[in-house]
Amino acid sequence: MASTTAEALRGVSYGALGQRTCVGPVPSINSGVKCSRRVDGAVHGVRLFSKRATHANARSSSKGRARTVVTRATSSSSRLSGSVDLLKDGYDDFEMDLGLCNLNQKYSPELIQQRVTSTPAEVAKLLARTAQVGTEFAIYFGGLFTDKVFNDDTPDTVKQRASELRALLTRLGPSYIKAGQVLANRPDLMRADYMNELVILQDDVPAFPTEQARRIIEKSMGQPIDSVFSSFSEIPIAAASLGQVYRGVLRSNGADVAIKVQRPGIEPIIYRDLYIFRFFAGFVNSWAIKRLGTNAQLVLDEFAIKLLEELDYCQEGRNQMEFYENYLNDPYVYIPKLFQEYSTDKVIVMEWVNGVRCTDPQGIVDAGIDVREFIRVGVVGGLRQLLEFGLFHGDPHPGNLFAMQDGRIAYIDFGNVAQLSNRNKQVLIDAVVHAVNEDYRGMADDFIRLGFLAPGTEVGPIVPALEAIWSECRDESIAAFNFRSVTDKFNKLVYRYPIRIPERYALVIRSLLTQEGICMTMDPDFKFLEVAYPYVAKRLLTDDDPVLRSRLIQVLFQDGVFQWSRLETLLDLASDAPSAGKKLDLSETVVDGAKVLLQDTALRTMLLDALTQDNRLHLDEIVRLSTRLEGTVEPREVVEKIFAQGPAFARSVLLQWSQKVMSS
Repeated sequence: MASTTAEALRGVSYGALGQRTCVGPVPSINSGVKCSRRVDGAVHGVRLFSKRATHANARSSSKGRARTVVTRATSSSSRLSGSVDLLKDGYDDFEMDLGLCNLNQKYSPELIQQRVTSTPAEVAKLLARTAQVGTEFAIYFGGLFTDKVFNDDTPDTVKQRASELRALLTRLGPSYIKAGQVLANRPDLMRADYMNELVILQDDVPAFPTEQARRIIEKSMGQPIDSVFSSFSEIPIAAASLGQVYRGVLRSNGADVAIKVQRPGIEPIIYRDLYIFRFFAGFVNSWAIKRLGTNAQLVLDEFAIKLLEELDYCQEGRNQMEFYENYLNDPYVYIPKLFQEYSTDKVIVMEWVNGVRCTDPQGIVDAGIDVREFIRVGVVGGLRQLLEFGLFHGDPHPGNLFAMQDGRIAYIDFGNVAQLSNRNKQVLIDAVVHAVNEDYRGMADDFIRLGFLAPGTEVGPIVPALEAIWSECRDESIAAFNFRSVTDKFNKLVYRYPIRIPERYALVIRSLLTQEGICMTMDPDFKFLEVAYPYVAKRLLTDDDPVLRSRLIQVLFQDGVFQWSRLETLLDLASDAPSAGKKLDLSETVVDGAKVLLQDTALRTMLLDALTQDNRLHLDEIVRLSTRLEGTVEPREVVEKIFAQGPAFARSVLLQWSQKVMSS
């Protein structure tokens, strides 16, 4: 199947590139290859797509929590008929399911199997590792079975078992630590009490000896450490599941740097662990589909892809460079410089960040940093990653964030990064619009488009549940709203319906919850929406993206009726958005709006109807809007732009008019 599929895909134009390797310096980023696709990734994508289709009927016939839900009507055999077009559709579906673009797709189940069974010695190591893992988990699950037999489910017992699980994962090494970190943010897979215990794995990981780190650096760079660094810390500054960080000074230019070193011998161990994960996932697949509506092997595949990306320091270097480009000269966000000439596939050397870690809220206050303003710019920086760039930091825990003296927020550690496709960014915006318009059917359909529900799912039973959750949130004031409460309500929905949280959105949820938690630690009165709403409002009003402009129209018109109060609210909120000391400027928006109105007859009619709806002239609303617009529109700038763009715009209008005449 794989060879046939690969052969067919060679005729499909994907701009595919061979796997980029990293020998010596990290290759520079070329925007033209940021979303390059590889044939291996396409083959694996079609394979995963096939699996999800194959298990659809099992999900629909479940007698558990998915009784009333009917899944997709198409079968895998019909979707994978050998047509190149369908194969491309399958890959596109997989790209949609992942919602991200990969520069270097290293994972496939066949590749893992080939690596761990390539020689008799590798097979022996695999068997030994399997025996070790099996024994450890047999003992642990034996304890859980004993608790069930004796009906011992007291809070103390549950807490003890959760602590034992965390200790077990730590003993088994990096793959299991990373799995624990992921499970700590998967409410569709783990109980809340276990999640709270596994969160500790994000900050408490044992370090490996510095002597080993020095040997890795010297071998990777091909020269003694003293030749590269004039100073090098004796102990690691921080330790994580896949590597640890030292501080040093470059001998060549005296730059203060952070040196991130990968754990020794980690790659073959991770390959074995991934094989073992997938092997055991096969045994629980039917149970997972029936009870959770989730394909266990598909969840594992998503985890494996992200894990191998984090293991690829070359990719991490490219991620960091892309973040650096996105935030170049940004007044709010600082990304440290990567020293490419010293970075390799095992070592990353970057600029040292002089700031206060967000693990030390009191230190931020003592440094004289305006905490509330720092929180505002941090939240906006995160929202820009998600809704503007589509490239977002998947692990913004307090240790990866710094408050700088000038009030900027600095990010480090770019191994766990995901990139949303343009389609997914648009669907997220649609979801916001549907929420504002209280269009719960639309919200349910967005769940399908975002990958939370399988295509073809009957969303009728889910709509009332969504309405109940959002109505509760809507009735709360902006000041009372927080993501943790919404997430808790959504978790209950996950267990009632066949909702599966795709890995990218687990990262999004973790990112938002982590940032909200950091903000609330620094300021207990912080409310996320007080910052997020102004940012979203400003983008809707000022961004020249046609997609956002169409969403703005959807927000302002509901059932064909103009919503004056929404426009006033958007203006008020947008005025509160952080803007580096600049006031809200809607001059460009007015010019663009005028152009759209002149070209769009239907919209022009709707706006004229809005002025006279309910059989009265809405002069009071117009006066209020004029008052709010004072200081946000520069008449001279509007006139100058209209004159400057006049000829081009006139040609556009004439062309549109002539096309209508010809078509009639």
